[in-house]
Amino acid sequence: MASRNTSSTSRQLVAALRMMLVLTGLLGVVYPAAVWVVGRVGFDDQARGSLVRRDGVVVGSSLLGQNFTGERWFTGRPSASNYSGDTSGGSNLAASSPDQRKAVRERADGYDAAYGTNAPADALTASGSGLDPQISVANARAQAPRVARANGLTEQAVRRLVDEHTQGRTLGFLGEPRVTVLELNLALERMTR
Repeated sequence: MASRNTSSTSRQLVAALRMMLVLTGLLGVVYPAAVWVVGRVGFDDQARGSLVRRDGVVVGSSLLGQNFTGERWFTGRPSASNYSGDTSGGSNLAASSPDQRKAVRERADGYDAAYGTNAPADALTASGSGLDPQISVANARAQAPRVARANGLTEQAVRRLVDEHTQGRTLGFLGEPRVTVLELNLALERMTR
């Protein structure tokens, strides 16, 4: 009886080891390799990080926001992480938090003073990641007069630039129209050269 149990246990152990080796090969080698090949063949730009280049030099990614400062640039959403990928994340403050309310009020007052208009929501609240690359069309259009003045351009030319760089809703119905700040600022730089 004991030799039967030992034989049965040995067979189960060998079967388990075989299964582990097969699954390790499939899920640890074949599947990751297949995903890598599909990414490189079908979605090469996305697989490489959706990099944005200026004169052949990588200046950022269309997926990650950057902190643009100065009057001549369009600015992105507020960032709780100060646009740092190392500390990506939101503030985790509830809408009812006194600190959150104070921050939103200060941003609204500053936006109103700078642009003479009510701020869109994306100009008041920081994103969950702190790295949002896009702003609303309303936010970009409100910034157009300041950017035009700082660059010696007409407001109409800057608004046209915003319109040219407006992306529609995903699949025609998901989300809102938006503008990628990095790409808009690169186009602005080309326009002012």
